[in-house]
Amino acid sequence: MVKKEMIAMLLAGGQGSRLGVLTERVAKPAVAFGGKYKIIDFPLSNCINSSIDTVGVLTQYRPLRLNSHIGIGIPWDLDRNIGGVTVLPPYEKTEHTEWYTGTANAIFQNIEYIDSFNPDYVLILSGDHIYKMDYEIMLDYHKSKGSDVTIAAMPVPWEEAGRFGVVVADDDHKIKEFQEKPDEPKSNLASMGIYIFSWGALKEALIKLKDQPNCDFGMHIIPYCHEQGKNIYAYEYTGYWKDVGTIKSYWEANMELIDIIPEFNLYEEFWKIYTRNDTIPPQYFSEGTEISRSIVGEGCFIDGVVKNSVISPNVDIEEGAEVHDSIIMSGCKIGKGTRIFNSIIAEDTVVGSNVLIGDGKYADSTLDKKIYNCEITVIGENSVIPDGVKIGKNVAISGVTEEADYPKGTIPSGGYIIKAGELE
Repeated sequence: MVKKEMIAMLLAGGQGSRLGVLTERVAKPAVAFGGKYKIIDFPLSNCINSSIDTVGVLTQYRPLRLNSHIGIGIPWDLDRNIGGVTVLPPYEKTEHTEWYTGTANAIFQNIEYIDSFNPDYVLILSGDHIYKMDYEIMLDYHKSKGSDVTIAAMPVPWEEAGRFGVVVADDDHKIKEFQEKPDEPKSNLASMGIYIFSWGALKEALIKLKDQPNCDFGMHIIPYCHEQGKNIYAYEYTGYWKDVGTIKSYWEANMELIDIIPEFNLYEEFWKIYTRNDTIPPQYFSEGTEISRSIVGEGCFIDGVVKNSVISPNVDIEEGAEVHDSIIMSGCKIGKGTRIFNSIIAEDTVVGSNVLIGDGKYADSTLDKKIYNCEITVIGENSVIPDGVKIGKNVAISGVTEEADYPKGTIPSGGYIIKAGELE
């Protein structure tokens, strides 16, 4: 039997509904980030940088693009005969066939995969966080404590602690209590959704709770282990970590990359972020181009102004166009004289000439206040914006739109256009 000390199970099946039109056709881990990468590149790169060469990626929601990106794992040096990366969608079994109904249920349905490597330890990861972490150091900590479960946790401001699952630990970091999004938190140490389990303890809990509806690690598995008297410790992490699960946090994390001294550095030689690289020609900047404090990908043609922005590969920004404080994903075309402020524009969108996006004062969303609740305007992939229209702040647009969709040539702040069939 193959023997691995530790394998990773990467949960990448979530819809990411809080990203609105950005995830209408793609799973959140496959959303572009930083002009070149996908969100899932970061935990995958952490694995190979931490000498973990066996990773199971659990997919479910709209997995096609994610599966294509991962392939056989070549960019991350995970194309191995033994181990490597394996995509694990739900599959038909002789009994109890079902979709993954919770984070722990997804792991339970893949017990045979884990057992095939006879691991001592299993690392549970989320596929939608931006950070760099050496999991080997966390494993050494797990061993030194004689721990059954180790939870990566980080301090957050006390006023924000109620938004997280928090852990209450003693002076030795042994966890005494859990609170899930408490009204009155007893701790500001928030769980990061990164766990190391001794495989025996995890397998026991998964089997015991196999009939638990929507079985989840934070809600069910870890409390069960605590009730059974397992040793559970907090591994305190003090580096950069960002959950990019909302439009605002996703935009902020991209904008942080373009600081003069970025808090999260994409360019460190000792901890590289790997991704699938296509063969693309170099950028072209015309004589009138003005670019400052921005990331610009390969294959771009820029004949305008780009400031404080992240521009993915193969973007055309035509003469006189301006892009400020925005994220433009790959394959987009920005027409002449168009001005874009505080926006996220997804892949292969065509914006006409003399368009104004991100204009006016903020207004609450008339589509969904839980998702669209900041000044950022979001345009979904493969959309078309006609010439000459004005689009306010906190607007959501998806689909091929026409002049008739814009009363008086305008969509005011807080408005939306979702073409029929775009959000299935």
